[in-house]
Amino acid sequence: MTLTAAGEHLLSQARDWLSWLESMPSELQQVNDGVERQVNIVINNLLYPPQAVAQLLAWLNERYPFTQFHISRQIYMGVWDSLLYEGFSLAIGVTGTEALANTFSLDPLGSVQWRFVMAADHPLANVEEPLTEAQLRRFPAVNIEDSARTLTKRVAWRLPGQKEIIVPDMETKIAAHLAGVGIGFLPKSLCQSMIDNQQLVSRVIPTMRPPSPLSLAWRKFGSGKAVEDIVTLFTQRRPEISGFLEIFGNPRS
Repeated sequence: MTLTAAGEHLLSQARDWLSWLESMPSELQQVNDGVERQVNIVINNLLYPPQAVAQLLAWLNERYPFTQFHISRQIYMGVWDSLLYEGFSLAIGVTGTEALANTFSLDPLGSVQWRFVMAADHPLANVEEPLTEAQLRRFPAVNIEDSARTLTKRVAWRLPGQKEIIVPDMETKIAAHLAGVGIGFLPKSLCQSMIDNQQLVSRVIPTMRPPSPLSLAWRKFGSGKAVEDIVTLFTQRRPEISGFLEIFGNPRS
């Protein structure tokens, strides 16, 4: 017997229903145990090694098979924006060590150290330090734009009258510096090996960028078991999340 198109659709739907009925007791038990049906996590672009994200998701998925996990990658104040205005449950790498609202708890993760860099064959690579603003202004600044939609965007390093090149992520920014496209700041932990092998040169400029403290942030009230477990992983500095902290060199620095 050959089923009609409508029959095939009905059979497919019936199989889906049977599968759902088989898993429903476990799913209901998870909800009864205080486990969220969905967890939205926003991660700072500076703390986004894909392997670290995948490792965290593998750990979570094994323990919470019926929870939907949504990961978003944001830049600077865009992390706080997602947490404050877009319903995200937890943020890895909000800027600062103080909450922007008293409904959130914070755990300082560490501070990102910065180096001002350019390609080894850049015209400014061998100029006497400190470089002057007049010298720097002749070359483009390569930056990543803040992804905040509601909060005020953080303004990246750029001198008045200087050309700016905006790229979407850290990987592109590093590649642009290596290619000699422009100058700017990079996290020390990401560029030190390139400085050591003479692909990049680190220089001193009149206004060096201070360290950037980043924190874990989550809602004080209404968090479920999955979010609580993520917080525990970070506060106890468990191996499962070590990849997120490599950019600091020494966690809590």
